[in-house]
Amino acid sequence: MPALIIIAIVVAIGAIVAIANIRVVPQSYAFVIERLGTYKETWQTGLHVKIPFVDKISKQVSLKEKVADFPPQPVITRDNVTIRVDSIVFYQITDPKLYTYGVENPVIAIENLTATTLRNIIGDLELDHTLTSRDTINTQMRAVLDEATDPWGIKVGRVELKNIEPPREIQDAMEKQMKAERQRREAILRAEGEKASKILTAEGEKAKQITEAEGQKEAAILRAEAEKQARIRQAEGEAEAILDVQRARAEAIRLINAAHPNEGYLTLQSLEAFVRAADGKATKIIIPSEIQGIAGLVKSLAEVGKNESA
Repeated sequence: MPALIIIAIVVAIGAIVAIANIRVVPQSYAFVIERLGTYKETWQTGLHVKIPFVDKISKQVSLKEKVADFPPQPVITRDNVTIRVDSIVFYQITDPKLYTYGVENPVIAIENLTATTLRNIIGDLELDHTLTSRDTINTQMRAVLDEATDPWGIKVGRVELKNIEPPREIQDAMEKQMKAERQRREAILRAEGEKASKILTAEGEKAKQITEAEGQKEAAILRAEAEKQARIRQAEGEAEAILDVQRARAEAIRLINAAHPNEGYLTLQSLEAFVRAADGKATKIIIPSEIQGIAGLVKSLAEVGKNESA
């Protein structure tokens, strides 16, 4: 009976020890295993069993990406200005073995390496360039830190400068400079606006004058064209009147010729024509001999008529 009790106790102890040496590695973790003080293997996610009193879990390593927010570091720029730089490093453990045995305190090592790298990079830059070159500084720091931490099994994914703080007097000077620059830009913009306004006004006046001149020119052309048309119509009217007179005279001559007038009628008509030509203004008229003869005959007939009447 005592033998059975001892066996049961041994079995129970063995079961407890076996269960205690069964371990489950959760997701995104890795366990570093040592056997008799020497690295044996790295357990990944899943169920594992270690040998009691021989194997030991040396370190449980998280494979998630971590964020290290370091306190501000004093850094001197190339133009001898001391600034304080606050940086953040995003890193991830890629090799648990190297992370466990590569460096004593990885976070402190990364912090010191970050401060040293900042001093080296910003020490070659002037203050103005430092304030405007964050992306360049971040890229250079990430490359340096990633290369330096690779033997430690660490992958640096990103580095950010959270804050760059110059001295108070430098900040005041920068604020005054920015204020003066904004005032200068405002003055330039106001001057450019006034200049543009004057140019537009002058162009408007010029366009107005050109339009008025073109209008006057067009009006003068229209008046000249109207006068020209009026003269043309007047000339055409006078020419038409002359043509009408000539047609009337031609018609009268045609009718006279058609009536076969005698020589005496023609002579009298000629005499009337001379009288009309004189129009009471001529002082001397030369009358052809044929017309003179007719005139004498007319005078003689008039005297004979008078005698007979007496």
